[in-house]
Amino acid sequence: MSRTDTALGFEARRGPVAKTFKLVLYGLLVAVFAGPLVGLLISSVTRISDPSKFTFWPDHPTLFNYQVAVDRGVLGFLLNSFLVVGGGLLLQVMVSVLAGYALARKKFRGATLILLLILSTMMLPEEILAIPLSLVLGDLPVIHLSIINSLWGMIIPVGAWAVSIIVMTEFMKEIPYELEEAARIDGAGELRIFWSVILPLCQPALGVVGILGFSMIWDQYVLPLLVAQDASHYTLPLALRTLRTDDQAGLGVLLAAAAMALLPSVLVFLSFQRQFMKGLTSGAVKG
Repeated sequence: MSRTDTALGFEARRGPVAKTFKLVLYGLLVAVFAGPLVGLLISSVTRISDPSKFTFWPDHPTLFNYQVAVDRGVLGFLLNSFLVVGGGLLLQVMVSVLAGYALARKKFRGATLILLLILSTMMLPEEILAIPLSLVLGDLPVIHLSIINSLWGMIIPVGAWAVSIIVMTEFMKEIPYELEEAARIDGAGELRIFWSVILPLCQPALGVVGILGFSMIWDQYVLPLLVAQDASHYTLPLALRTLRTDDQAGLGVLLAAAAMALLPSVLVFLSFQRQFMKGLTSGAVKG
């Protein structure tokens, strides 16, 4: 008996009609969710002369679109995206873990207010923050340094994300305090407790934070648009806009670049889906 059968209530229906219904239902689900991705991949290896045509079966498969995309510098944009998502995600995980530990495990005045302020940032769209953010990045407080037109200008702003902090905070609240007290009795210090007791138990939450953070940073468009002033600092989502306005590139090249932009997110989710589902079912996200 599969989990899907149990969730949909099919475990009591085992006849041929029920099996046929399940096959049709599962086929529709696959078509709805996997159809656009399959269509994108197939069209990216097809020479499309008519923009109004979108095929699910290539007549003459070719890598011409990918070759043209590479000639247009897509690999450089892809490298920029990997650098931004790598640095941004590492910084985001560090900030969310430390902030979650402080908010969940420590008692201090103003903790509730800080949590409310963090939650309030989730209600502000990126467009509202665009102008203040560009001013701050153009002249960083205290050090008066501009990180506009650099990859650092795309990495630092995504280092703190309210969703990641909330996930880590709520998960750490569920860790029994008895484990921490037992470690203190054994002579463990604050850093030792955090590194050897709390952090290993947060692996499911780290999976959720990693996948959500990767998707958020990888899909960033407004931030690179504010920071990148020349093409050498473009990330792949921003480069797609350039290819879209390039009449000589064509639709096939745009689809090839879009496939290159989409596949990393899909591969990351498929690679860490167990940790992601374990994190969801362990109470890392409450709804």
